[in-house]
Amino acid sequence: MEDFVKEQARPEIFTLKPYIAGKPIEEVKRELGIDDIIKLASNENPLGASPQAIQAVKNSVHQMHLYPDSNCYYLKERLASIYDVDITSIIVGNGSDELLKLLAETFLNRGDEIIYAKPSFSEYEFVARIMGAECVEIPLRNFIYDLDAILNSITDKTKMIIICNPNNPTGTMVNASQLDSFMAKVPDKVLVVFDEAYCEFAESKDYISGLKYIKAGRNAVVLRTFSKIYGLASLRVGYGITKPAIAQAVEKVTEPFNVNSLAQVAALAALDDREHYQNTWEGNSRGKKYLYSEFEKMGLNYVPTEASFIFVDTARDCQEVFQSLLQLGIIIRSGSPFGYPTFIRVTVGTQAENKRFIWGLQKVLAL
Repeated sequence: MEDFVKEQARPEIFTLKPYIAGKPIEEVKRELGIDDIIKLASNENPLGASPQAIQAVKNSVHQMHLYPDSNCYYLKERLASIYDVDITSIIVGNGSDELLKLLAETFLNRGDEIIYAKPSFSEYEFVARIMGAECVEIPLRNFIYDLDAILNSITDKTKMIIICNPNNPTGTMVNASQLDSFMAKVPDKVLVVFDEAYCEFAESKDYISGLKYIKAGRNAVVLRTFSKIYGLASLRVGYGITKPAIAQAVEKVTEPFNVNSLAQVAALAALDDREHYQNTWEGNSRGKKYLYSEFEKMGLNYVPTEASFIFVDTARDCQEVFQSLLQLGIIIRSGSPFGYPTFIRVTVGTQAENKRFIWGLQKVLAL
């Protein structure tokens, strides 16, 4: 059987690296026998899902025997209205992860090149390698996308560039003037994908969405998600905004019924729940300031963030810190998969969760 797989499977699959997700609460309970656990590893909304979304799902569960709207019409219509674009410019997927994979299936051939930063979201490498594309990884400069280095790496084989803004795991951003200068030099034959999963948390006045370039007619895609600020991570719904021709091409490789009915009604309701959105934003802003202050008291260096998480240098082996915090019922993300052996990434939680995390970190670091 092993020989069969080696001989018959597509060779690209053997280059893939497994995605390392934040450790689930249930798994920690099973392994350590701990019931009182907080998870600050996966950038989930600490306030939970939008209450209006929860109610919308409750109102729709009796229709679970019916197939969903394969076109996601009403969600697309609402998004098109919000962003003042044509409905044919919207694509909806089973999380923005699926949309990244669909973009790769639509545009990448074996031998094409895709450029992105390192470290950034691991899904970029995953979807590229599945298609046999060559991954050009550009190291961050001072924890920020090095746009000049990306420009210098463009070749005749470059098919796609991905800009994660704000970037995961660093929380840093490239600002409006930097992006304007960058986009002015990117060849039109290159598709630029802006992954804006955390854009709603950005507080800098210099932040700008890639939507500007789409409206200017550039070959670009903006990806966003309902998993973060709207709190719908388990329902898996993300969306993209692009030129109609690009959207139509992506839809050719999209499976029917890829976004379930409950996800669609929840997303629609969440868009109208401005109170939940505002409470989440304000809580994240307060939480960042509190954690910054505590890190400074502890003498720890951290990366100021425009997202819902903070990348902090513990000055210790991050795997040991991770395991020690785990024993205290605190789940965070180790920096080792990102190539930072002393860093951890912590989600900004509720004030109670943030205080418990700081207590645990002080205990682990014996500060």
